[in-house]
Amino acid sequence: MSGRRASGQNDRGKRAAAQPLASPGPVVAPVVSAPPRPGLQRDANQLVAWKSVQHERWEGALQVEGKLPLWLDGTYLRNGPGLWDVGEYGFRHLFDGYATLVRVSFHEGHAVGAHRQVESEAYKAASEHGKVCYREFSEVPKVDSFASFVGQVATLFSGSSLTDNANTGVVRLGDGRVLCLTETVKGSIVVDPDTLDTVGKFEYEDKLGGLIHSAHPIVTDTEFWTLIPDLIRPGYVVARMDAGSNERKFVGRVDCRGGPAPGWVHSFPVTDNYVVVPEMPLRYCAENLLRAEPTPLYKFKWHPKSGSYMHVMCKASGNIVASVEVPSFITFHFINAYEEKDEEGRVTAIIADCCEHNSNTSILDDLRLNNLRAFSGEDVLTDARVGRFRIPLDGSPTGELEAALDPEEHGRGMDMCSINPDRRGKEYRYAYACGAHRPCNFPNTLTKLDLVEKTAKNWYEEGAVPSEPYFVARPGAVEEDDGVAISMVSAKDGSGYALVLDAKTFQEVARAKFPYGLPYGLHCCWVPRGKVT
Repeated sequence: MSGRRASGQNDRGKRAAAQPLASPGPVVAPVVSAPPRPGLQRDANQLVAWKSVQHERWEGALQVEGKLPLWLDGTYLRNGPGLWDVGEYGFRHLFDGYATLVRVSFHEGHAVGAHRQVESEAYKAASEHGKVCYREFSEVPKVDSFASFVGQVATLFSGSSLTDNANTGVVRLGDGRVLCLTETVKGSIVVDPDTLDTVGKFEYEDKLGGLIHSAHPIVTDTEFWTLIPDLIRPGYVVARMDAGSNERKFVGRVDCRGGPAPGWVHSFPVTDNYVVVPEMPLRYCAENLLRAEPTPLYKFKWHPKSGSYMHVMCKASGNIVASVEVPSFITFHFINAYEEKDEEGRVTAIIADCCEHNSNTSILDDLRLNNLRAFSGEDVLTDARVGRFRIPLDGSPTGELEAALDPEEHGRGMDMCSINPDRRGKEYRYAYACGAHRPCNFPNTLTKLDLVEKTAKNWYEEGAVPSEPYFVARPGAVEEDDGVAISMVSAKDGSGYALVLDAKTFQEVARAKFPYGLPYGLHCCWVPRGKVT
């Protein structure tokens, strides 16, 4: 559909001292501001979604259009790459940008907005020296001699040259601490959700090691699950951490069944009793990591003959209960998983849903900033679908992968998804994601998926680029879709706003307008009022 309609702190990252959320009443002037960054290159024809944020930080009251639900009481946080310029140099890829954390605090029908750069070592070094100093997704520090190159290789394998630019996810742990995350283990950074201050590194107090991990751990009020790829003996370590702890505990290991290296594991799903470990033929590649210039697959390599697999591990025992070959697939983001049971309540299979790109590796290179900024009206967005895996637990050697609904329902675009958190790991009906209104070169709609009726409702505004819609349940809600979906939108006219949709009808309830445009961002979380520790 078109228009605005729907079809104690310390440097080691320990527990932060309790602080109440700032009350977002009707403030009339910015609380915090900073001068525009000098030297940023600007093109008036570029969408604001793909431009570096102008200020390092800002905070102030937001103009609300519509009526915010009075029950909506807490803070929405969104993380993502928001600064793609260092001095006069512009980054190449969407994923290179330095992390920009955006906050919208809702209280009694009012909204206060803010943004701030996450002060990683990579960001601070680049700001000080005017150049890239750590290895980002596609960028590497420039070397001026062979000796410098050899030294850089040594620091790569020690991990010291890897970025800590935590520009991907943001999660609230069970003890209330808030982490910004990326795929490097060192890029786990504690932030204050009220002030957006960088508190310090989250230090893992264990001996599991690892240089990289899944950018999307599974986080609940009681635990934290993650996957740690093993690049030496290809496989994955499954680890669990209790709320309030910094110690990951070994649960089990999955050995890869194909290829010279583990498949990329940006995310993974769990059920009540099992961890699902995906093994894609898009695999980590040490050779590409060493290159000074990126390949179209960046730090990965495509190994279609190596096979694609889905492994299932028992949470309690660490035993692998299923390992099946499946059709080739590529996904950044899993949506959810649950246990399929027979009439007697026995688990017969695992169902796992993801945003699947039809096994098309071009999706990575499509995210070059030049491609995103150069949209000419041609329909170039790679097709995607809700890929549904069925992993039998009866010893069968193969599993199934098919579309959970007709991809035309969401414009053959699909990524950046959320569900009602109460349904994580359980059978569910609704998901919220970004879809497509074609022609386009990037997902440009918000879509509510009904996986029972196999239909979708879509929100679209011409020229707008919405980010991941995050579901927030109404207090006391019983029905799965009783709540709102919140998305930050970069508008065609250069403005930006937090969009609030009724999650049932997918109609707009309100928008809270920033006095400036914000770049595109990636992933979100919700901090209820009183839940910060």
